[in-house]
This record gives sequence, structure tokens and C-alpha cells, in this order.
Amino acid sequence: MRIARFAIGDQVRYGVVDDAQAGRGEGGGAVAEIDGHPFGTDEVKLTGASYPLADVRLLAPVLPSKVVAIGRNYADHARETGSEPPAEPLIFLKPSTAVIGPGDPIVRPAQLSERVDFEGELAVVFGRLCRDVPAARVPEVIFGYTCANDVTARDLQVSDGQWARAKGFDTFCPLGPWIETGLDPADVELTTTVNGEVKQHARTSLLMHDITTLVSYVTAVMTLLPGDVLLTGTPAGIGPLVAGDQVTVQIEGIGSLTNPVTDPG
Repeated sequence: MRIARFAIGDQVRYGVVDDAQAGRGEGGGAVAEIDGHPFGTDEVKLTGASYPLADVRLLAPVLPSKVVAIGRNYADHARETGSEPPAEPLIFLKPSTAVIGPGDPIVRPAQLSERVDFEGELAVVFGRLCRDVPAARVPEVIFGYTCANDVTARDLQVSDGQWARAKGFDTFCPLGPWIETGLDPADVELTTTVNGEVKQHARTSLLMHDITTLVSYVTAVMTLLPGDVLLTGTPAGIGPLVAGDQVTVQIEGIGSLTNPVTDPG
């Protein structure tokens, strides 16, 4: 099932996207409105209202209390940054205010950074409050999966010696286009393109620490709330974005997340 968060006029709703027609784009198919929100319930209830996807604006599929991210979780990416892959998951946080949705602009902080990079990633969305989750129970706390772009001011990441500022600018966490609840994330294809040119291409089977390991590790540290997001890491191929670019993260079984890039207005 694909769960979208969308705006119709000035109203924000959740809905179920018609899988058969939606495909990889936003122009076909329809979205059936959910009564309330989809978290913390065993059954999604529909209102009976349905809208063509072309008539709604897809938003970030969740507004998380926090985004927990994992660094250097593909060996080839760790090495392209001059680092060895870490023996344990490397955790950092992105603020909720960095989250944007499909089609929203990534705004480069041109006055502060000379290099802003894309990082395509598979994101995990949590469906319930959880802490200290054992491996066997990880599937119970995962609501689904979406596409993410862990946008990074690379020069600030290097100069600061820690990652909060480099990863934390407003617009630096695009998510979308929806949440896929039925995905098996063990071995799916991830592709990032900039202006149609492939920059990253990998499979999630190459993750050094798999999703079960990551969820158990992170929840041993902190409580996760419904709607919180875990970014699982980016493969090799990272590179800079400039104003006017269009960057797309496409994940097999989910769809495509596309965002334009701008400088401050």
C-alpha cells in the first residue's frame, strides 16, 4: 500500500495511492482520502472521497519529530570520502525543519557554503513508539519506506569537524513521494540522477549494517515516535548541486522523489 500526505486546496490529508495507475510519476492515478492519519491503527479507514493525483499537491509523507541518519553505511561511499567503513553504525540527526516534499526546492545556503551535495537514500518510517527493539520485533515498528535525499553542505561538514550544520539547513531533507508499506527492503535498486544523468546506482543489499541492525541499534539509544524517519545511508557517487539542477532519487518498489535546486531568493 502507498500512503501519501497531500494538500487539496488549503486542507492537508493522508490518502491511499492507486498502485495500479500511479506508476513512478505524480500525474496518473488517484488518491483515496484516509479518515484521520494512518499511524497507530491496525486498519486504515477511508472517507469515501477520492482525488486525481494531478489535482493534489504531494507533501512530505510525514512530519517527523526527528530524522535519525546513518553515515558511511555503504563501503564504497565511505572510501570515496577518504574514510574507512565504521565497525558500528554511525548516527547523526537532521532537524525536522529540514524536511520538504516532492517538487519543493532545495535552497543552497550560497552565502555559507560553496558545495552542496546530493545523497540518495532509502528511508524507514516508523509507525509506533518504540525503544530497545530486538531484531525479531523490528518489522512490528516499521510502517513503511520512502525515498530520501540527505542533502549536505560538504565543505562545512569538513570544516566544522561535526555534521549538525552541514546536514541541518532548511530544505536539506527531501522525502517522498509517498510511503510504501509493502516493500521488502533487503535488495532494491537505488538510483540518483541530476538533470537526467545517473550519478548514484546501487542496491540496498550492499548496506554494511542492514535495516534490522540499524533499528535495534538506534532504539537502544533513543525512543522513536510514530512518523519518525531513519535514513539508512548513501552509496558512492555523491556530487555537487547548483541552482537550476533537478535531482531525482528513485527506489525500486517505491517511486521517484524529484526536487529543483535554487539559490536564496
